[in-house]
Amino acid sequence: MATTTSNLVSAKLPRGIDAVTPFIDGGRVSAADPKTVRTFNPSSGEALLQIPTGSVIDVQRAVESARKVFRDGRWSQLPPSKKEATLARFAALIKKEAATLDALDALEMGKPVGLKAFNAEGAAGHVEFFAGAINKVLGAVLPSDSRSFVTQIHVPRGVIAAIVPWNFPTFNAILKIAPALAAGNSVVLKPSELSSLSALRLAELAVEAGVPEGVLNVVPGLGETVGRALGLHSDVDMVAFTGSTAVGKLMLQYSGSSNMKVVLAECGGKSPQIVFNDGVDTDSVAASIAQSILTNQGQVCSTGSRVLVHQSIEEEILTKVLANMRTIKVGDALDDATTFGPLVTRQQLEKVHSYVEAGKSSGAKLAYGASDAGRSGSGYFVTPTVFANVPPQARIAQEEIFGPVLSFISFSSEEEAIRIANDTMYGLAAFVWTRNLATGLRFAKSVQAGLVCVNACAITGEGAGHGISIEPYGQSGVGTESGLAGMESYLRRQLVWFNH
Repeated sequence: MATTTSNLVSAKLPRGIDAVTPFIDGGRVSAADPKTVRTFNPSSGEALLQIPTGSVIDVQRAVESARKVFRDGRWSQLPPSKKEATLARFAALIKKEAATLDALDALEMGKPVGLKAFNAEGAAGHVEFFAGAINKVLGAVLPSDSRSFVTQIHVPRGVIAAIVPWNFPTFNAILKIAPALAAGNSVVLKPSELSSLSALRLAELAVEAGVPEGVLNVVPGLGETVGRALGLHSDVDMVAFTGSTAVGKLMLQYSGSSNMKVVLAECGGKSPQIVFNDGVDTDSVAASIAQSILTNQGQVCSTGSRVLVHQSIEEEILTKVLANMRTIKVGDALDDATTFGPLVTRQQLEKVHSYVEAGKSSGAKLAYGASDAGRSGSGYFVTPTVFANVPPQARIAQEEIFGPVLSFISFSSEEEAIRIANDTMYGLAAFVWTRNLATGLRFAKSVQAGLVCVNACAITGEGAGHGISIEPYGQSGVGTESGLAGMESYLRRQLVWFNH
């Protein structure tokens, strides 16, 4: 590469980014426990930051701050128009600092700064949507007798613990923060220990926008300390979690063993791309499939990592997907020219390598890639890998890899395609490629997924934008996220009955 990481950092990032401390009651505070863990720049492998391990004391301070400001009503009882104006300012500040936020995420976890999907500008749009949604989640007046008046209203839940992953740090944080604040709640945010910097900057921007101190708190640290303490805390009213299925199950257990708090959990996925031989544009299909598995180096929960393709066009689709794989530009995530960056950690790199070896052992054919890094130099880089003739029950076809490994599985009939598509423990998303309206409608009703995308042509535009809501199937999670329905997840229904 022509540009070094140190030069890119100095060009794109502000000074003073190395301070990672809790943000509680409107400002930075020292962590209660001095123990730290080291993080590394995934593009270079160089030591990057010392992150607090976190503690129950930090969590307690943050929850107390959030509860205090919720009770005094400075935010929860603020008129809707003032909440909307404040969140609009917050969105504008995020948009203004979008390049810096994207660079922070690139530095910590390797998301290329040039990647438009789920970036900081998109996060700002998400805040804008929920600012405008504040007065659009309506209650109801129920039919009743002549001596009563009965109404159903929505009220904020209280203190929300938002626990987010590392793959899209800014966007995932806003995915929880925006609807929670729009609903009138206070938030304690736990970012991944691998990507804390943008979360802390978002908290500072929220205060600058006029969100009262204590409404949004950030407690960095490890999952086994901070995440567990939030899940078990009896003064937390809701956990909004995105991450692995295994940890999502722990959050449900923590809820049951504490105060039965509501848990919204968006977990793992093993999404199918289902391709029919009914005249679809195979060039567009192949480009979209390749783009899906290459985006953020395959570190996307909804990525279409299983390609179920009709046997009559399997070779054609495979050949065109491989051609798209060869067009990537591998490099430092902070380089604008990079289209394919590193994996987040050496552990993630080793995990992906282990799945590649498992794929080789399963009897599948290695069509592209290898288990080595595929480039000289340091950093956690992996070659995109494609397997053909994958048995549907192979590990690479059943388990979430969270890396750029694609599995081709052929089918001969619609019934077989549906059976294979549904034959995993997950149900997050599914992508169907067909020009036949009836086929698309049948699959929309038959595939068990929170999102079913039926494509008759190349995917363009933003569709419904931030208005979409998704509720996953199976072990991909519980609860509804995004859109107006997702905002209702952060509200409690209250029945008010007047007898007169």
